[in-house]
Amino acid sequence: MEGHTALLALLLCITASASASSQTCDPVEVPDNPWVQVRAMPIGCWTSFLRGDKTEVHILNLHFTPMDAKMFSLNMTTAKPMNLILTTPEMSYAAYYINTDVNIYVNNDSTLTLYGEHGDNVHKQDFPTENEELVKWATQRFGGVTSFTTLRTPKTISSTGREGTKLGSSDCTLENEDPSIKHFIEFETIPLASSFKSCSMQDQSPSDETELHIINIPENATIRYVSVHVDTEKIISVFLRGPQGTTWSFHNPRHTKFGSNNEILLTGLTHRLMPSLTLNSDSAEDVQKKALGHFTANTFTSYTEISLDVSMVSLVLGKKDNPSVTETAQEPVISTTTSAPHQMPLQMELYSSPDYRSPLDPNTKVQSDKRIYAEISGHTLGEIVLTIKVISCFVRSKGSCPVVKEMPFIPEACSTKVCPNSTRVSFSLDQLQELASTTWDLECTVKLCYSEKCGDGGRVKRNLEVTQLCMPPSTPPCLYFGLPAVLCIASGGFLIGVLLIGALWFIKIKTGYPTGLDMSSTAANLSGCPCSVTKRQPVSTNPSPSENSSANASIGSTQSTPTSSMA
Repeated sequence: MEGHTALLALLLCITASASASSQTCDPVEVPDNPWVQVRAMPIGCWTSFLRGDKTEVHILNLHFTPMDAKMFSLNMTTAKPMNLILTTPEMSYAAYYINTDVNIYVNNDSTLTLYGEHGDNVHKQDFPTENEELVKWATQRFGGVTSFTTLRTPKTISSTGREGTKLGSSDCTLENEDPSIKHFIEFETIPLASSFKSCSMQDQSPSDETELHIINIPENATIRYVSVHVDTEKIISVFLRGPQGTTWSFHNPRHTKFGSNNEILLTGLTHRLMPSLTLNSDSAEDVQKKALGHFTANTFTSYTEISLDVSMVSLVLGKKDNPSVTETAQEPVISTTTSAPHQMPLQMELYSSPDYRSPLDPNTKVQSDKRIYAEISGHTLGEIVLTIKVISCFVRSKGSCPVVKEMPFIPEACSTKVCPNSTRVSFSLDQLQELASTTWDLECTVKLCYSEKCGDGGRVKRNLEVTQLCMPPSTPPCLYFGLPAVLCIASGGFLIGVLLIGALWFIKIKTGYPTGLDMSSTAANLSGCPCSVTKRQPVSTNPSPSENSSANASIGSTQSTPTSSMA
């Protein structure tokens, strides 16, 4: 009996151990997290300033990383009357939509290219780019600043239609802030490339069970201030663990239960929650078990570890319907952009036929009597729809003494459904036949267009291998005439002969040859005299007396007596 009891106890221990181990998961590094989005805490301000004409003054300071596409959309159609100052140190592109009460200001030498309507509402002026100096300039120019907002890698920026002021001071003092608390503006940014470790037991959680999210900041991280936004209407539990001295700030803590070894600041209630537990270990297993025990839960929805080399971050907590994956422009293998790395990434693909189905391998040699087909494409973000327009193309030989030749091209038709972010052209390689080089760089300059407005899009380059066409020895050309050609030649000769005969007949008529005999010879013939060979005389309409007498004498000497008596 005792043996059975011991065996039963052992089985219970094994079952409990297996159950406990199944309640945790091992986090792995992921590029993005569907439950937690991380943003940095940049500097900015938010004041109560409003001009006398009820116009607000807002500054948007935009930053992009080298691998970003640097394109965003700006929608201020519902905004209150405002002067909006845009500044960015990187070359970037924006499609803007504004109402007539919104005026946009950019620097004269701005690297920001804008596409949109109401061009008269876009103004270029000289102003400083350093943050503090820019605030001073705006204060002198407009009387004050309503807000200064710094955004990193924005995709979309839009107005909510609400007033942009808040209660408090009208002076703009720049300090670290969470831009997502500004109710007059909405934006979507690419998540920071942070060191994420995450895992989930959501598949093991009942659908009706309260969500439990665990966030752990390791001891070696430099983060000490975290601003948290809960983006869900569900009742959730949040377990927060961080190094000693970390502060978690919640701006909308409704429907949220807390547990943390750090202080929690409820900004809306101006209230602080003191640490509710003690946890010095940052081990994933220890933190997960502590969270399950604190909330007496069986499973958790998500576990997230965040390591960033910054002191302040902003978190948005809530499952994303369409997780936004950071889009990075990878270096193309067969084509590269020769523009600066902060421009829209472009790539060129070559094809041997107009159906654009089989791309050419970079090492494939193309005969110089062939035609090649190119497709130039780019990547866009947000709601921006840009078209690519090829301006010019040329080839450059590789070697110590490069030869550059312009390459005429023909645009190839392609619908927007087939080519949503690309354009197609074709080239003839005939002009490369006489050149010695066989290795070339094909390079094209393009523009990016929105509606009818275009901006510089940089250049895209692709290598091209050309092989010279082997021509056979030249031989004299052989002319072959078929039956149709022979018939045409014969008909042509006949017509030419007819025309020449007609021309000669016409000349004979017009040059004065007689058309009949004179009266004398006619009378002699009528009298029955035998025909004799007579020498024709030129016909004259008014013969002189001497000519008549000599003619009559000659006739009389050669004719019979009756003729002489007539004379």
